[in-house]
Amino acid sequence: MSLLSIAPDSVLARSGMADKRTRRWRFALINLVWSFWIIAVPLLSGTPLHDWLPATALGYALFLWFYLRAYSVPARATWRYVPALAALGFLLAPLNWGAMVYIIYACVFAAFAFRSTRAGVLVMVLTVAAFMAEAQWLLHWAWPNTLSVTFWALAVGGMNLMYRAKGISDARLRMSHDEVRRLGASAERERIGRDLHDLLGHTLSLVALKSELAARLVESDAAAAGREMREVERVARAALAEVRAAVSGLRAPQLMAELASARLLLETAGVHVDNRIIATSLPGAQDAALAMVLREAATNVLRHAQATRVVIHLEQDAARVRLCIGDDGRGGIAREGNGLAGMRERLTVLGGALSIDAPTGCGTRLCAELPLQRSAHPTNAIPDGAQRRAGIQQVLPQVPLDPRLRGDDEGSELFDGIPDDVLPGSGR
Repeated sequence: MSLLSIAPDSVLARSGMADKRTRRWRFALINLVWSFWIIAVPLLSGTPLHDWLPATALGYALFLWFYLRAYSVPARATWRYVPALAALGFLLAPLNWGAMVYIIYACVFAAFAFRSTRAGVLVMVLTVAAFMAEAQWLLHWAWPNTLSVTFWALAVGGMNLMYRAKGISDARLRMSHDEVRRLGASAERERIGRDLHDLLGHTLSLVALKSELAARLVESDAAAAGREMREVERVARAALAEVRAAVSGLRAPQLMAELASARLLLETAGVHVDNRIIATSLPGAQDAALAMVLREAATNVLRHAQATRVVIHLEQDAARVRLCIGDDGRGGIAREGNGLAGMRERLTVLGGALSIDAPTGCGTRLCAELPLQRSAHPTNAIPDGAQRRAGIQQVLPQVPLDPRLRGDDEGSELFDGIPDDVLPGSGR
């Protein structure tokens, strides 16, 4: 591995700052600013340059190597650079007491170098204890100087331990979120399979029987065969209408489900969500449209807004419903992208409108308004078995349903009056 290559599980990669090449090392380079104390301390104390500068320059070159490697190597190798940085501080402290910064950097990486938090804390304590022993027994530093280094080393190391714990917690939360989505999708596929089986099983069985019957009747009774085929056509058209009604709602999202998903997504990223929606009773089309608006708005807040707080509010009366999502981010939407355009088009189809107020630096407020047009036959409803059988009987009022197709054990009167030699399966 080269110096500038970043391992997938390195400290830099886990910090979330290695996702773009242009920002790859920015995070690590910013944290180098604290190393200025290595030079500032002896300069401010008036120590002659020849007493500390050569050793400090050589030590700083080694420090940069250890520092960059500790950020970029795989997690299992990070621990090697903790004692290396600490040793550098111990060796240079007699010449330049600004080398205490190396002890702090050692504690910083100790927070990420070990699987166990206890191991990280133990290494920090041992490092600081060794430094205190050197400072007091060998170098005879003043206690305030020694205690200040001890405090900052443990404080910074402790903050990094909490940062690491939060990262692990967020990763687990995201995994749980993904698992819930996966299980939900799996359950939805199973439900769709059952519904389509219930929806089409009876109808296709009837179509098959009627078609076979018509084929047997075509030579002996062409008129009866024609009637059977016309009935097959009507049954097929009824089944097609049912399938269209069923599949139109298979992927329709629900507002309350999207609200829970958006809240989990944003709060995982550290954005507080003020939810002012308790429950909804919207028609299917309006509910699905607002759910998609909320999904896109939450994604935009996460990606672009740089917000810390989001307010989600729903207003509903007898004639209309209005969903508003406001954040305290940077605002200043220069142009609408595909997401906002898609929101607007989806609302326009239902007679609604989208309004956006995004002054620069003052956050963004997005409001989606829809008229409430309740339908007696919602398109996203999948009819149950009784509704489907009733629908078929409306199409074929003169033909009773075959009990065998319902799973009954009784005989069937579907083919009464037709000679046995032309019935499906007879003579076999």
